Amino acid sequence: MKRERRIKIIATLGPASSTPEMCAKLFQAGVDVFRINMSHTQKETLPEKVAMLRALETQFRRPVGILADLQGPKLRVGAFGGDGGVTLENGARFTLDSDPAPGTLKRVHLPHPEILSALEPGHTLILDDGKLRLIVEKASPTEALTRVVVGGRLSSRKGVSLPDTTIAVSAMTDKDRSDAEAAAEAGVDWIALSFVQRPEDMADLRKIVRGRALALAKIEKPQALIRLEEIIDASDAIMVARGDLGVEMPLEKVPGTQKRITRMCRRKGKPVVVATQMLESMITSPVPTRAEVSDVATAVFEGADAVMLSAESAAGQFPIEAVSMMNRIAEEVESESVYRSILEAQRAEPEATGADAIAKAAHEIADTLKLKVIAAWTSSGSTAFRIARERPNSTVIALTPNRATARQLTLVWGVHSVVTKDASDVDDMASRACKFAVREKFAKLGDRIIVVAGVPFGTPGATNMVRIAFVAKEHVEKA
Repeated sequence: MKRERRIKIIATLGPASSTPEMCAKLFQAGVDVFRINMSHTQKETLPEKVAMLRALETQFRRPVGILADLQGPKLRVGAFGGDGGVTLENGARFTLDSDPAPGTLKRVHLPHPEILSALEPGHTLILDDGKLRLIVEKASPTEALTRVVVGGRLSSRKGVSLPDTTIAVSAMTDKDRSDAEAAAEAGVDWIALSFVQRPEDMADLRKIVRGRALALAKIEKPQALIRLEEIIDASDAIMVARGDLGVEMPLEKVPGTQKRITRMCRRKGKPVVVATQMLESMITSPVPTRAEVSDVATAVFEGADAVMLSAESAAGQFPIEAVSMMNRIAEEVESESVYRSILEAQRAEPEATGADAIAKAAHEIADTLKLKVIAAWTSSGSTAFRIARERPNSTVIALTPNRATARQLTLVWGVHSVVTKDASDVDDMASRACKFAVREKFAKLGDRIIVVAGVPFGTPGATNMVRIAFVAKEHVEKA
């Protein structure tokens, strides 16, 4: 199965996409990676979901990516007495404290001592997904006296967001640690950590995963932007999670933040996913709004590695239509003449390593000779990551003996993975690269392709060779 676009599509599993038949239709419509939201998934059912998705590989003879998205800490106020809520007036004083007694019009329990210890005068608290806003006037380890800036109805166990406060605890809860272990054991390809604040959060995840999956950091807190470069360096990929990010920072700042994160990831060669509310209206409508189409197009123009559907595919009425629409938008944008010029303008200089120099050379040779394919032999996937960072006009075919690597690369821009045994020598490397380029319908008789590899073969991270190969009759016959 050959995609006609470079950007990848991630779709979330849910009630609307829980059967093998629906997942098969979504894959045919354009899904490259399936997301399992651990907020709504019991770890005991995870192996069953993974097995269902792996069955698609046999059906379609293509690698299928699986992303397990950890819930992260859910910060909430306690319970209120009476009818279960109060109405806070603008300008009123309201206290959040460590007293577990039912809340009143004057106070409520905040069952998170780590928050009370971290709050300082002037810090903002945002309640119920941005509906209410409080400013801290006095703070102690047992209570915080606040002034209501934006009032409204506050009911039991509504969420708390802290745009100004760095909490001195890990982004991983006990549930997250248990879920991460279960996800790694089940064989998912990527594990996403929610509410990352610091690079140490990603180090915590890596200790649990121990190389069994790649680690993705979700940027949804303003605190993460302070140490963004360090977090990117500590992660295998980044997600711009615009939902919570748009709650904790002014909405008008989110587009610029999205571009900043995307460009930094591209410069560092780390995959970047743009997520949340991309085709939100398609939860209940078979067609999106014009603004949503432009939103998806913007992510494609920026050179993001993937765009993601959440409720649209998990609980919407039109999951297949949403995937098909995202696929069509991506194909159309990538065919625009201005698309290549935008990508080229944002190309970063390679690092001073042999592997990056080879990746840049392959890109420039392919552009000069107008070659359709760059075939990269890779064990760990690093060669394909480096070439994808260049955003070449050619398709990147990643040839790997490692099935896990092929699955992980389903998230990476422009990479078409093929699982095959390692090359035995340089001639075998070139010959089989030509054969697979023909078999996968990216090249034909008489074409030339670029072949990138590391010698000796099978050595991770040893990319040191680039070769031009000619597609001959024998390659077409073997394909």
